[in-house]
Amino acid sequence: MIIMDFLKNPLTTITLTFLVFWGATALQRRTRVAVLNPMVITIAVLIAFLKLTGISFEEYYAGGRIIEFWLKPAIVALALPLYNELSHIRSQFLTLFLTELAGCVVGIVSVVLIASWLGASPEVVRSLAPKSVSTPIAIEISRQIGGIPALSSAIVVIVGMIGAMAGLKTMEIGHIKSPVSKSLSMGTAAHVMGTNRISAFGDRYGAYATLGLILNGILTAFLAGPIVDWLM
Repeated sequence: MIIMDFLKNPLTTITLTFLVFWGATALQRRTRVAVLNPMVITIAVLIAFLKLTGISFEEYYAGGRIIEFWLKPAIVALALPLYNELSHIRSQFLTLFLTELAGCVVGIVSVVLIASWLGASPEVVRSLAPKSVSTPIAIEISRQIGGIPALSSAIVVIVGMIGAMAGLKTMEIGHIKSPVSKSLSMGTAAHVMGTNRISAFGDRYGAYATLGLILNGILTAFLAGPIVDWLM
């Protein structure tokens, strides 16, 4: 009983979360294996921990709220490298915007066509459309276009993890070497997780990934509904 009370303590759960993530980050740096993504490993370990101990998600989340509180200022902090690159972004904004527009449209069209071809229901197809934006935006878009918000939320996490693990390797295979191209692609396709992954390479990478994240979120909010309606 005493042990269970200790494990359920919010301080214990938040400490465990940080320790697992720190260990997973150190493991990836040492091995340089993209599949060993720190976020994926942390999620897997925490799920196993909750299952083995019988602790409910609600009990774990009592500590998780502390982490969630710091997410908002952490996201705001992404604006700093973006501000530092502002002069370069202004000078090529039209090119960047058109690139983002193409990426957004291709992302929505491809997932809608593939899901429809595989026989997904209209609700599922609409839920998949906002797959590459951050979770709060995806949930609202899904709700507005007739999707299933909970499904959209889960898909966003999966897409982000896949992008963070395989995005850079995919671009390497495609011989994409430009830091701007890599960063925009990661931010556009894998939202916050992709941005976090490539930001480790430097502030410039983080700035353009953040730009991709922001622009894709705005464009998807405007285009997802009309594109889905047109294709279906």
